[in-house]
Amino acid sequence: MPKYDVVIIGSGLGGLLCGYILSKEGYNVCILEKNRQIGGCLQTFVRNGCIFDTGMHYVGSLEKGQILYRFFKYFDLINKIKIKKLNEDAFDIISIAGTEYKFAQGYDNYINTLLQSFPDEKESLIKYTDKLKEITNSLNLYNLREINTHNIIDNEYITVGAFDYIKSITLNERLQNVLSGLNSLYAGEKDKTPLYCHAIINNSLIESAWRLVDGGAQIAKFLSDSIIANGGTILKKREVKKLIPDANNKTINFAELSDSELIEAKYFISDIHPVKTLEMLDAGLIRKSYRNRINSLENTISFFSVYIVFKENTFEYLNYNIYHYNKDNVWGTDTYSDTAYYLKNKWPDGYMCYTPANSKSDVYADCMIAMTYMKYSELKKWENTTVEKRGNDYLEFKEYKAQKFIDKLEKRFPGLRGKIKAYYTSTPLTYRDYTGTINGSAYGILKDYNNPLKAFIPTKTKIPNLFLTGQNIGLHGILGVTIGSLLTCAEFLGLNYLIRKVNEAS
Repeated sequence: MPKYDVVIIGSGLGGLLCGYILSKEGYNVCILEKNRQIGGCLQTFVRNGCIFDTGMHYVGSLEKGQILYRFFKYFDLINKIKIKKLNEDAFDIISIAGTEYKFAQGYDNYINTLLQSFPDEKESLIKYTDKLKEITNSLNLYNLREINTHNIIDNEYITVGAFDYIKSITLNERLQNVLSGLNSLYAGEKDKTPLYCHAIINNSLIESAWRLVDGGAQIAKFLSDSIIANGGTILKKREVKKLIPDANNKTINFAELSDSELIEAKYFISDIHPVKTLEMLDAGLIRKSYRNRINSLENTISFFSVYIVFKENTFEYLNYNIYHYNKDNVWGTDTYSDTAYYLKNKWPDGYMCYTPANSKSDVYADCMIAMTYMKYSELKKWENTTVEKRGNDYLEFKEYKAQKFIDKLEKRFPGLRGKIKAYYTSTPLTYRDYTGTINGSAYGILKDYNNPLKAFIPTKTKIPNLFLTGQNIGLHGILGVTIGSLLTCAEFLGLNYLIRKVNEAS
C-alpha cells in the first residue's frame, strides 16, 4: 500500500500549486484527480482543431514586477507559458444598452479613457482608482510583505459593499454601472458583494491584462511536470470517496478511492469544495454545527456557454473582451433572482464573449467563447444524470438556449451566423461534473459583506492533519487561489518563509 507525506484531493489550480510548493520543499506528494484531465478550471477541450478554455479566460498583473508575474516566476511558469497582452487602450469593452465604454491598462490611461465618455467625472474616477490602489496596497500578502497574521483582508474592507461604495463616489448612474462592468468575473450582487472582491480583480486587470495563447491548460501541464520532476505523483481517474480516520477517530489515515483502494498519508489537503470534503468524513469527525454552517453557505450562480468554431479566415481576432448588458443595470444576478422576469423570454440579459488567442494567427480568430448566467434550477430534471447520458430532451434544451444566445451575439456581430462552422455548449451540469463545484457554481462560495465571517473557511480544519485550499478558501480567481495556496502550505512551512522564497525567486 503506497504511503505519502501529503495526499492532495483534486488537481485544480490550488491543488497543483500546493503540490508544487510542498514537493519543491521535499515532501513526498500525491495528487488524486477523479477526471481524465487535470487542472479543474484550467481544463481545455479541443473541437475542430480549436482550443477552448473552460474557466481561465484572461489574467492580470503579469507585467514584469507585478504580483502575478512574481508568483509565476516562483512557480517556474513565467518563461514557459505563452501569453499575449490585450489591447492597452481597451482590454475590456463594457457595452450597456447599446453604448460602449473602454477599460484601458494602466491607471492614468484607464482614467483618461473613461473621461472621454464622462468628462465631468474626473474627481470621481480619481477617487475610485485611488480606492482600488489603497485596498490592494494594504494587503501584505498580496504585496508579498512578511506578516504575522493569516488574515488576507483588513476588516475595514470586508464589511463594505462594492455597489454601495461605487454609488457613494458619483451620482452618475451610468458611470456607476460602467465601473461595475466586470461583475460577471465574481457574480456580483448589489446587496452582498464586498468591495475588496471588486477591488482586487479590477486592480489586477488595470495593471495589465493578458491572454494565455492556446489555452490555460498549459499552466496545469507545466506545474504537473515540475511536481513529477520533484518526485511527486499525480494519479488521474482516481476519485476519493471517503477519508478514513485512525483507530482513535482523531486524524485521517487513508483516502479510500471509488475502487476501494486505500492511499495512506501523514497529511491530506482537499482542493475540492468544502461541502464535498465533508461528505467524505464520518459524522463524528466534524462538529455538527460546523457541517451545518458549511452546508448552508450560498454558492455563486453558474453559466451557460457557447463555444463557436469559425470558418477559416472569416472572423477577425478581437484583442479585447466584451461585456454586454441589454439594460442599464449591470448587476445581472438581480435579474436572475426575479424568476418572472427571467422566464419571460428575457434570457440572456447580458453576456461576456471573447476570441481566444491562438498560435495560428494574430489576424483571424478560429473560435469564440460566450458565457451568460444560468440558474441551476433550469437543469433540475437532469441533475441525476451524467455527462453524455442526459437524453435527447437535454440536447433539445441546450440547442434552444444556444439559438437564443447566438441570436443575441448576431446583434453585436452582424453576419456572425454565416461565419460559424460548428458550435458546442455547456451548462451548469457540465461545470458541476468536470470541476466538482456545487450546482456548477462559477466561483464557489458567495462572499457577503453583511456577514463576512459566515463564509470564512480557514485552511486548517479541526482534524489536525486535514487542510483545505482552492477558490472557496479566501479568494477565487487565479490570483486569489495562488494566495490561498501559500496560506495552506504555510501550515507546513511557515508563511513568512514562503513569502521570502517567492521574493527571492522574483
